[in-house]
Amino acid sequence: MSYTAKKQRYDTMEYRRCGESGLKLPAMSVGLWHNFGYESNYENAKNIILTSFDAGITHFDLANNYGPPAGSAEEMFGKILHTELAAYRDELVISTKAGYGMWDGPYGDGGSKKYLVSSLDQSLKRMGLDYVDIFYHHRPDSETPIWETMDALAGILRQGKALYIGLSNYNPKQLREASACLKSMGVRCLIHQHNYSMFDQKSRQLIPVLQEEGIGAIAFCPLAQGLLTDKYIHGIPADSRAAGHSAFLGKDAVTPQVVDKVVRLAKVAQRRGQKISQMALIWALQTGRLTSVILGASRPSQITENVEALRNPVLTEEELREIDEILG
Repeated sequence: MSYTAKKQRYDTMEYRRCGESGLKLPAMSVGLWHNFGYESNYENAKNIILTSFDAGITHFDLANNYGPPAGSAEEMFGKILHTELAAYRDELVISTKAGYGMWDGPYGDGGSKKYLVSSLDQSLKRMGLDYVDIFYHHRPDSETPIWETMDALAGILRQGKALYIGLSNYNPKQLREASACLKSMGVRCLIHQHNYSMFDQKSRQLIPVLQEEGIGAIAFCPLAQGLLTDKYIHGIPADSRAAGHSAFLGKDAVTPQVVDKVVRLAKVAQRRGQKISQMALIWALQTGRLTSVILGASRPSQITENVEALRNPVLTEEELREIDEILG
């Protein structure tokens, strides 16, 4: 039976204008970093995507090397897109990136024009698309002149292979320089993507640059790889990332100090009628001045639960102070 989207999908999601552009993004987007490669279950991945769209999530975030293996998340998403969501392509914002290692040799990594153009061509083939809505440079590359990277992005934009361009993991100085370079080429940076959560607030230093340059902001890992949930309060579950199933979160991250903070934060969330994960998402949107947060999910119910956080969207000044005191 073919998929038909819920008619009410736009009724409850909040949409925020991205920087000074005309594009609006949902306050919550879905990232395909984990759980969408060949090693993942296709039906589960499909249900996560369709549940997200039914909840008003229109933005899906990928990268060339998401998997594993690298490239397989784009292929799986492309299959879901063409078998289930083809009729809704113009309601979707699809993004992908290049910047980290993707293939062997000197041209499969970094920020050269050779790499970025070739990588996007490969991504478009894997997803079966003529264009992506947003194409990011995934990280700054000190070995490539910034003008070359920005020239590649500007060229991709003019060729129509991407409607907008973004940057990711740049520091304030790099972002300001890149934005100025793009403007000199008649192009604007739409959005910057960075790590931001209660447990990692370094990216707050980007806020003045983003506001001055009129650039939108989107955060990955707003739940700190699952630490800002109730998952680890009573120990490390055998099937969790921290149990050794992820290279990005080890057992050493789940310290007694972290668990104590999570328990105290969960009490604040409980008073708000929320789970700690829901409060953490609202906190990130509010304090990070974000256009959107990127949700990761291993099952559809997590998407539904996270989106429900928008029913209670604003943290009071008193709650923000209490959270700051807990975080230290």
